[in-house]
Formats: sequence, C-alpha cells, structure tokens
Amino acid sequence: MAAHEPLDEEERDRLAGPSPPGGLLDLLSVAAVVLDTSGRIVFWSPQAEEIFGYTAKEALGQYAAMLVHDEHRDLIVRLFAEVMSTGASWAGAFPVRHKDGSTRLVEFRNMRLLDDLGDTYALGIAADHTTLQRVETDLALSQRLVSQAPIGIALLDTDLRYLLVNPALERINGIPAGEHLGKHPRDVLAFLDVETIESALRQVLLTGTPVVDQYTVGRTPADPDHDHAWSVSYFRIESAGGRVIGAATSVVDVTERHQTATEADRARRRLAVIADASARVGTTLEVQHTAQELVDVAVPDLADIATVDILDDVLAFRRATPSREPGPETFRALAVAAAYPSPAAAAALPVGDLAAYGADRLITRCVHTGAPMVVSHADGDDLRHIARDPEAAAAFAEAGVHSYLAVPLIARHEVLGVLDLVRARNPLPFDEDDILLAGELAARAAVAIDNARWHQSVRNTAETLQRSLLPGHPPPLTGLTVASLYQPAQATHEVGGDWYDVIPLTHDKTALVIGDVMGNGIDAAATMGRLRTATCAFADLDLAPDEVLTHLDKITQGLEHYIATCVYAVYDPHTHRCHIANAGHLPPVLAPAGRRAELVDLPTGAPLGVGGVPFHTTTFELGPGDRLVLYTDGLVETRHHAIDDRLDTLLHIVNQPRRALTDTCPWLLRSLRHPDDHDDVALLIAEATPTPPERHAPGARQQG
Repeated sequence: MAAHEPLDEEERDRLAGPSPPGGLLDLLSVAAVVLDTSGRIVFWSPQAEEIFGYTAKEALGQYAAMLVHDEHRDLIVRLFAEVMSTGASWAGAFPVRHKDGSTRLVEFRNMRLLDDLGDTYALGIAADHTTLQRVETDLALSQRLVSQAPIGIALLDTDLRYLLVNPALERINGIPAGEHLGKHPRDVLAFLDVETIESALRQVLLTGTPVVDQYTVGRTPADPDHDHAWSVSYFRIESAGGRVIGAATSVVDVTERHQTATEADRARRRLAVIADASARVGTTLEVQHTAQELVDVAVPDLADIATVDILDDVLAFRRATPSREPGPETFRALAVAAAYPSPAAAAALPVGDLAAYGADRLITRCVHTGAPMVVSHADGDDLRHIARDPEAAAAFAEAGVHSYLAVPLIARHEVLGVLDLVRARNPLPFDEDDILLAGELAARAAVAIDNARWHQSVRNTAETLQRSLLPGHPPPLTGLTVASLYQPAQATHEVGGDWYDVIPLTHDKTALVIGDVMGNGIDAAATMGRLRTATCAFADLDLAPDEVLTHLDKITQGLEHYIATCVYAVYDPHTHRCHIANAGHLPPVLAPAGRRAELVDLPTGAPLGVGGVPFHTTTFELGPGDRLVLYTDGLVETRHHAIDDRLDTLLHIVNQPRRALTDTCPWLLRSLRHPDDHDDVALLIAEATPTPPERHAPGARQQG
C-alpha cells in the first residue's frame, strides 16, 4: 500500500489550517501532565481529568505519587529519577489510581523537558490503555484488510484526490499506486468513464448515501486488449466525531460473472430471435415476402443490415442446385433490411435486380461450398470481395462496416441462395454463436422459401394454363359491346377454376358465359378448359340455354370430384331479348340505362355435376344502353359479411354514375375485392348497342 509522497507548496497551503474536532487525537483523548524536579504536578491538561478523575485545581501542586497505589510508588520514583537524570524516555502501560478509587491501566510516554532557563521537567503523555489498544487493533486490522484484500480499495479526499490505493487496485488499473496519489480519477483513469465516476463520488460526499454495486465495463492498461467488468461501490468516510474525511471506493472484478450473464442474455436473445422467426417467417407462400420476413427478423438483433440473394437459375427452376465448379453465379436480390439509414444499406443490390458475382466473391464461395463465410474483422480488401462493386465497397467503408457473415439457404439438400449479414454500428464482430444463430434462421427460412418457390411455380403453371384457356379479345359483335377481366387469387393461394366466354352465334346472336369450377390448382383449370370447350360445341348447335346447361351437367358428372356453377345467356340484337339459364351461380345484375340496377330474377338451379335437376330459361329485355353484369363469387363473397349484404353493395356501386365500359370491370374489382381475398374473379359485362338497320348476313360463325 503506497505512502504519501512529500507535499509540494500548493498541497501544503491547501492542507494548512485548523482541523475540526473528531480526529484521532480526540478519539484517544490524549492527556498531558508536567512534573517539576520534585515530582509535583505543575501542568494538567483537560484530558487528564477524563483519565485520572481529578480537576486541574485538585491536581496542580500535588505530588504525582497520589496517582499510583502504594505498592507502585518505589517503582514510579525510580523511573522518574531515571528519566530526569538521563533524559531517556520511557514508554509503557502502568496501573493508576483513579479519583474514585478504581485502578485503570494507562498508556504512558514519559520524557524530560528543558526550558530556556535551564530548568528541567518531566512530561507525561497519557491515554487510556483500552482505548489505545482498540485503536491500534482497528488500525492494524484496517491496514491488513486494505493491503491484503483481493478487491481494489482506494481512499480519496474531499477534493477527490487519491490518498491511498491498495495493491489489488494497482493490479486492476495496471498503474502503480504512487502514480495515483495526489491525482484525480480523471488524471489516472482516462480510459474509463471518469465523468460518471467523479460525479458519483461527489454525490456520495454531498449526501452521504453510498452507491453500491455499480457496474462498469471497460479496458485498463492491465489488460488493454479485453473488456473487463467491475462492480464498483462508493461510500463516504467520516471520523468518529462525524467529520468528513473523504470517499472510499471498492472495486471487484466481476468479469467472469459478467461474461456468464452476458452469455445467458445472448442465449435468451437467440431463443427470442428463433421464436420470433418461427412466428414471423413463412406466414405466406410468396417467395419475396418470406425473404423479407427473414431479414426483418435478423435486423437489428443479429445484424445492422441483412439481405437475401437467391440464385436466379434455382429460382426459375433452370437448375436444381449451384455448380460446385469455380465460376460466376447470378443472384437475384429478394429482400433488404437495415436497422438505420446508412450508405451501406443504399449500396445493397436493389430488390428484384440481378447481379453476377465471380468465383472469388464470398457470396459465390458460400453457395459453392454450402458453408458459412465469416469475416470477423473486415478491411478494405475484404469489403471488395463482399460488396457488389467498388462503389458499394467504398460505401461500406464509409458506413463503418467491420464484420460480415454469409450463411447458405439450404432446403432439401439444395442451396437456394445466401443470407448476408453485416455489422457497422454494432461493435461486436460475428462469432461462433452468431454463426449458429444465423444458420438456424437460414435453415428455417430456406424451407419456407423453398415451399413458396415450388408453390409459386405450380401456381404460375396453373395460372398460365387457365389464362391460355380463357378467350382472347372477341370479334366484333352485332348490337353488343363487351368488357371482361380475370383476376387470379393472391400469390399465396392456388389458382381457381373461374372462367368466362363470349361466343358469336348465327343470326348475329351472342352467347355470354360465366362459370366457376369448385376447387383450385391445375386440375381445376384443366376442368374449366374442358367445360369451356364443351360449351362452345353445344352453343354451335343453337340450343336453348337450359338445354346447353343440361348437356354440360351430364359432362360434369363424368369428371371425378368436380362440380361447377354456370350462367349461360344468349342475346339477340334484333329483338333486344336475352335468354338466360342458371346452374347454381350467383344472379347477374341488370343495369338498364337511366334506371336503377337490380338482380336478374331467375331460378338458381343446381350446380353442374349434381344431376337430376332440370334447368329453366328466363327471358328479359336488354335494350340499347342496358348492361348485363356477369361475375363469379370471388367478386362479392367474403368471410365476414353475409352474401345478401355484399350483393346489395354490388348493386349500390353499379347504380353510381356510369363509367366507360372498359373502366367498369377494374372499378368494380377495386371497389369490392380486398387484395388479400383468397379467391379468383372472372367478370364479364355486356352492353346492348343500337342495331344497324341493314347488314350483310354473316357467314359461318366465328369461334371466340
């Protein structure tokens, strides 16, 4: 434990002056007694009365022998004579007689005094032996505790200057005790948060309220390459009389406990991230949405910036898995997330864009090896192998990117792409725990992405098939203008079997068809195609609508597990009459020009494929300007509203001021259908137009 160095002039001036009561001498209550050569008491301090019981008036002029018992007088006389004759001092404990008659053990220091006249005196310094022994024991114990304690201890004065530093604190700070003494913490501990330290010490000195177990993390010259954690406590030191001496600090190295707590916290955070990923990743069967869910989970808990890049050939099913031969790979960016705006985030490949990376790039090596690529401490050369181009590498450097991790997305033994993670503001490099966590997230997400990839492929195939089976633009029609629209369900759901058709017939008539095969996927689309083909064939026979539906019903009965709804109508522009039959479908809307729209009142009929239920043809007027709206249930049905309410809403919208026929289909779709609705929609609107008075008879019917 370091001792004080010699005081400079400034320090002496600062410490000079009267001391308030309560110091060590006050605690010991040291008494002074002076005897002349005859042994008479000539000086008697106030403290002497506390020890011996006699007042100064009672003691002065009396022989000192009155303070000892008779059996000790010869010894006292001999010791007194020895001190006076030789000038040698004497120290020791001696029993004295108190005024009350009791015997008390008193510690003495006796010495000879000489005044300016040459006269000699004997000075006795006395203190209660029990009190002195207690103080000595406390002092020795304190010194031992401080010097041998395994915790760092320091004592600072009221100006926050170090007075004492024990060996343990020397080792913690890595600075000799002597370099602490007389200095402030800010002069010694510049590598720590000294403003907080000194502020806490001042508050303790002011209030007397200790600060206990305050955590501090940092590095000291004792171990400049590693973080340590300390539990620091501050408390005020006062004398027995209440005088504030200064403040003491105790410092306990709790690095192991801190690391254990940190690791436990990281484990909890890892579990929380994994649980979050389980709940948030894979909520849809849409590839890009799933990738975005993954990066949103990774940021900011795991990385400052996260991206998902998928091999374009794998995404398009042109290749099952990347080649393991050295060579470039083409990636498509599917998702980007950043914890905060930064040049690095702006430099990432925009979502949807393609980029080709050479075999030396880390992202390419990641998909070739199927193993994580980690750069704990990235420098400029590393960034050039991480970023997509030199400009992006410069942006990464500007943003402070210092650590990189690429984890392959592997599902069913196929490498789909890479989850890229970078850190900039997060000061910690990626470590083994991060690699394990990122691998867990990537594994879970890869399966969801692969499921979405396959689903989207099947769905695209079904949608392509269905669109190929729907009619193209119809040929010019006599006395009739039509508009149509097909809207598939959202990407996460299967394509349905909705269809429509416009079929020119003989004598300028036109057949209008709308239908819905119950079910979804390629099978439903194929069934829809078969029914559409059959409908065209039966329409060519110039059959009544109910007869057409009867034939379609028989065909549908032969299609395993499928039924369908359908409305078949035939419009004659010369009579302005529409003949219509319904097979379990929602009723069309008739919107006469200048009048309110209404649902066409016709028998509902049974769906196609049920069999045994007759169909009926209904006829109504469809004059010039009148519109007939045919639609499938995806336009109006929802999970939260009654169908009658939705049909009323449809009528309300149709009754609003008319729009151009080509604008009406998308307008109805926007007004009635939520983007997340799970069914596809077919919509066909026909508007009767005036029939020319003369025309040339058409030749053979044209196929729609």
